[in-house]
Amino acid sequence: RDDRGHAAVDDLSLAVRAGEIVAIAGVQGNGQTELVQAITGLHQVDSGSVTVAGRSVVGDDPREIYRAGVAHVPEDRLDDGLVVGFTVAENLVLNSYWDAPFSRGLNLDGDAIVQNADSHVADFDIRTPSIYNDVGHLSGGNQQKVIAAREFSRPGVKLIVAAQPTRGLDVGSIEYIHRRIVDARDAGAAVLIVSSELDEVMALADTIAVMYRGRIVGTLAPEEATFERLGLLMGGAHPEEARPEEVAAAATPGGTEGAS
Repeated sequence: RDDRGHAAVDDLSLAVRAGEIVAIAGVQGNGQTELVQAITGLHQVDSGSVTVAGRSVVGDDPREIYRAGVAHVPEDRLDDGLVVGFTVAENLVLNSYWDAPFSRGLNLDGDAIVQNADSHVADFDIRTPSIYNDVGHLSGGNQQKVIAAREFSRPGVKLIVAAQPTRGLDVGSIEYIHRRIVDARDAGAAVLIVSSELDEVMALADTIAVMYRGRIVGTLAPEEATFERLGLLMGGAHPEEARPEEVAAAATPGGTEGAS
């Protein structure tokens, strides 16, 4: 349910396989945020099941879901993905600082945290004056690289859930994040992307699912997808049943927003 108690995700069934990118397209506000939060343990589930590699994670807290192999790129990197005021090095262990090698009992291992940061800054081309720099001082693209480095690089990742992974980024950063997502898929991870950008959905997805009013209203292979078909599904219309003028409207700039 959403914050007002209304059903936000309703009668939805979805499978994401290892080595596959499933992209959910839809106008923002149709339950995508709640779906991601339910999968990652940030939102209570009223009924239904979420299984990762055969293990049910419903009712688990985010730390337990993390340990089950789920990585999460949240849709708002500043509110949910990073701690502004913390260093780049500290943000790179936000999801694992309680485990070895980053902690020993109640004490953090500073050397291990520094080595981890140096490695990720090099591997993910994070442009920062220093690993001790406040993450809030980085550009949006480099902040997103910090999140990607933290989430994609840890061992044992089975599922990556990425919500609006390139929102607000420049072209170079978008291409870099896309490349890392494809690399994760090719390494065997299951990848679920939620995006309102149709170009992104069509560029990355092995399977495209369209979400409208909390449900999957259509599932397409990339070769079947067009901007017109996706736009109509996003607005709640079935492409084969739509009138010619509706198809024409969806094909024009702003057509998708008008249909919504």
